[in-house]
Amino acid sequence: MTYDLYIGDRTFSSWSLRGWLMLEKFGLPHHTHMIGLYSGTMAEDMAPLAPARLVPALKLPDGTVVGESLAMAETLAERHPEAGLWPEAPAARATARWLCAEMVGGFTALRSACPMQLNRVNQGFAVSDDVQRDLDRIETLWAHAAKFKTDGPWLLGAYSLADVFYAPVCARMVGYDLPVSEATRSYCMTTITDTAFQAWRAEGQKITYDPFPYDMGLPQGAWPA
Repeated sequence: MTYDLYIGDRTFSSWSLRGWLMLEKFGLPHHTHMIGLYSGTMAEDMAPLAPARLVPALKLPDGTVVGESLAMAETLAERHPEAGLWPEAPAARATARWLCAEMVGGFTALRSACPMQLNRVNQGFAVSDDVQRDLDRIETLWAHAAKFKTDGPWLLGAYSLADVFYAPVCARMVGYDLPVSEATRSYCMTTITDTAFQAWRAEGQKITYDPFPYDMGLPQGAWPA
């Protein structure tokens, strides 16, 4: 039972990272296929997956195509209840679902102003009021999740889909050196130093870009992990 996952460029595609982590971190067998986000072939590459039109897209072993990350997450959790994609305790599970849903539908200021990039740290980024509100809201949600936390370094103790959905948020916080609490920064470092995250980033680093997308014209520091 092997899944086919269609992704965009690893260095920049935050939603692709989510799709890959929900397979990789829970040991679900899969093949990845690159969609040409920056080569101009995206429409052609996505045509066999219609009506899916964005990455990531997931093809099930029976050929069924599932678009949208939250639908992919629920489908995999339903098909693999033993894998523990959602927390086991009902309150923690409900909280994880809440966090994922808010991620999908919110934080547009942060996502727009700070496109994910896993290459370097942009220094001196000016945080707008809207971005600060998103950061504050994320920290509020993470603090709430900690009330249901079991043993472990992740948002709810053990790794879950909540950590999958917020991994690109951690990358943004690190990649733009955003003003967050020490507890939040520690969680971000746990995320970006995780073996799976590092493997994803390492694959992305094999590709060079000239010009580099999303160049902010800011001083740059080395990626910290």
